[in-house]
Amino acid sequence: MKARPYDGGAHDVDDRTTGCGSSGYRGPDERVAKFVADALGGARNVLNVGAGTGSYEDVADAVTAVEPSASMRARRPLRLTRAVDAVAEDLPFADGEFDAAMTLFSVHQWSDATAGLREVRRVTRGPVVVLTCDPATVRDFWLYDYAPEVLDTEARRHPPVDEIAAALGGSCAVEAVPIPLDCTDAFNEAYYGRPEMLLDPAARQACSAWSFVDDGVRERFDRALRHDLTSGTWDGRFGNLRTRPTYEGSLVIVRATP
Repeated sequence: MKARPYDGGAHDVDDRTTGCGSSGYRGPDERVAKFVADALGGARNVLNVGAGTGSYEDVADAVTAVEPSASMRARRPLRLTRAVDAVAEDLPFADGEFDAAMTLFSVHQWSDATAGLREVRRVTRGPVVVLTCDPATVRDFWLYDYAPEVLDTEARRHPPVDEIAAALGGSCAVEAVPIPLDCTDAFNEAYYGRPEMLLDPAARQACSAWSFVDDGVRERFDRALRHDLTSGTWDGRFGNLRTRPTYEGSLVIVRATP
């Protein structure tokens, strides 16, 4: 059995680590879900690794969920199947057992992303779909001007897209996922045109990177953003984002086929 230094899924923050839940902020967004469903290509028997509370499991007919966090498994809705207690790096399944696999907002939490992805490929005979952030573009978001430590953390934690592709092998395609202005899955970039929302500590804490910075960073961010919103400085620099229907940031889907 592999060690599991699990710090909670990015889409389902672990209460043990952050001290708060995220149920009011990290709901699945149907437009993001469609990208995932399309990438799965209609596969019926799908493995979901790092499943958390199962936010996006409606994208497939039959899902086998893997989740190493007991608190996340306990919070899965009764309508979903029970999650298997295992880690990506040591999956208790036979070679080629699944039609397809997905891991959503999770791969950066794994102790060994390369080993985990190779395991996912081993047990999957069809496409493997990874919804993740491209660390090469994480810092291009306006938040970097206010809390660079948060996005530096994100960039360090997410494996480079080419490393994901190399670990999965086969043929890989990378597609940017446009983020809707009213995105209901409230990761940092989901607030690209709603900066006031990030003044809510609970909204910030729903994004796990904020749990890796200290109170001083959060307090400095709050003061600076409040000042710039009041003075009009933020709108003078980024106000066009308030009416942009979608935003292409660091969110990508990597789809690998054998």
